[in-house]
Amino acid sequence: MKKESKGTKYKQRTISVWNEVAPFYHKRWAKNEVGPFNVTKKLLELSKIKKRDTVLDLACGTGLVTKKLIRKVGKDGQVFAIDSSESAIKIAKKWTGSSKNLHYVRADAEKIQFNTKFDAITCQYALFFFPNEQKVLKNMKKFLKKNGTITLAVHGKYNVPYFDSILEPVKKMIPDYLPKYPEMDRFGTKETFADAIKKAGFRKIVVKKFVFSYSPGIFSDYWNNYKRHLSKPLKEKFDSLTKFQKSNLREMIKDRTLEYTKKDGKIVFPWEVLVLTARN
Repeated sequence: MKKESKGTKYKQRTISVWNEVAPFYHKRWAKNEVGPFNVTKKLLELSKIKKRDTVLDLACGTGLVTKKLIRKVGKDGQVFAIDSSESAIKIAKKWTGSSKNLHYVRADAEKIQFNTKFDAITCQYALFFFPNEQKVLKNMKKFLKKNGTITLAVHGKYNVPYFDSILEPVKKMIPDYLPKYPEMDRFGTKETFADAIKKAGFRKIVVKKFVFSYSPGIFSDYWNNYKRHLSKPLKEKFDSLTKFQKSNLREMIKDRTLEYTKKDGKIVFPWEVLVLTARN
């Protein structure tokens, strides 16, 4: 029997996690366009997608970008939306509604094939989930028309304390908390982001930085929501901690949030986002 590759195992784990967390992700984040999801409007403006275009929404998740693309291309355009999570696509289909020019496909972005040629490809908060982003990008490039555009958004590397305030203390206490492969913040600077896209053969690359804000409420809201919505693999690791360790971890995290805490007790985090545009 052929041994599973590290990439294959990682993809299977990611699909399993997304099938589990997609409903929460959609309800709390994507549906309401809060915090980093304010970037959706910017991404679509920079994409310069127009009426009658044929567009691919790569790793569409629960359909936030997809839903807006349908309006943008109009009744004479076409939108294809792909994702590997069955749960996410199910939510997206229900939320965006059916349309004869909207096509959902559950597939591996490295391997999917299209007969269609696209005017544009969009991808919001997903590039860092691909264990081999070059395979995905080069595969997408084959389906993009000459001079077609690709527009992608990722979280910044150095100014997303919503994640770091929890993850840094947790990783000190549980060193194997997150998979080391792939590095999730590897596209978090303008340089690394642009280099990855250039390596895949795209040109006219432009990266813009945006900083949004997000409030998870007071610290107890932030802490309790974190615990409540852990995916199964992470919950198992968190639950392995002793009561004392959990209490210590809570205080370490609280210390990291103090600089973002206002007088009324609410935490307001900055959230850096990078949006890249390029041409085929």
